[in-house]
Amino acid sequence: MGAPHNIKRYGEVWPEFRIRFGLEILEKLKNKVIISGGWAWHFMSEPGHTEYKHAHDHKDIDVFVKKENVAEAVMILQNEGFQKVWTRYDHLPSEENFRRYEKTVVLEGEKFHRITVDFFERNDLETVQANGFIVVKPDVLLSFYRNIHSSDKCWAVMAAKELLQKGIDPLGHPQLSEMPK
Repeated sequence: MGAPHNIKRYGEVWPEFRIRFGLEILEKLKNKVIISGGWAWHFMSEPGHTEYKHAHDHKDIDVFVKKENVAEAVMILQNEGFQKVWTRYDHLPSEENFRRYEKTVVLEGEKFHRITVDFFERNDLETVQANGFIVVKPDVLLSFYRNIHSSDKCWAVMAAKELLQKGIDPLGHPQLSEMPK
C-alpha cells in the first residue's frame, strides 16, 4: 500500500516527456496488452486531463499480456530498445509470470530517463475499452492494490472506490483526474 500523500505537493504535474514516452510504447503495444495501474486510470479519465502526479501513477507502465500475445509483445519491446531487467520478484512463484523491461532514453544534455514496463501474463481478466485502449475493468483493477499495485492513495483510485460504492461507473468520470477538495 502506498504512503499517504504530502498534500503540500498537490498540483505537481508529470513531465511531458514521461507521458509522451509512455504513450509511444503503449500505442505500439496497443493490440497485444491490457493496461493496468496508473496508465489504466489515465485512459479511463477524460481526454485532455491535467497530468497531476497524485492523480495517476506514471512511474512505470503496468501491462497484462495474454499468453498467445506474449511473444509478439516481447518482440515489440525488444525492437523498441527495451531489455529484460532482473528484479527481486523474478524468482518468486506467481500466477502472473512477472517480468520487467526497461529502456533508457537521453533527454536534453546529459540527462537520462528510464522507461519501465512491468509485464504480467494472464488470460482471465475482465476488461473495458477506454479512449482506444484495453484496460483492466475498474473494480478488478481496484482489487490489485492489495498485491500487484502499490499507489492506492492516487486520486483516481480513491475516486473510483467512492464512485463504485455509489453505483456510478468511473469510466470517463472527471473525478478520476481531479484534485480532491
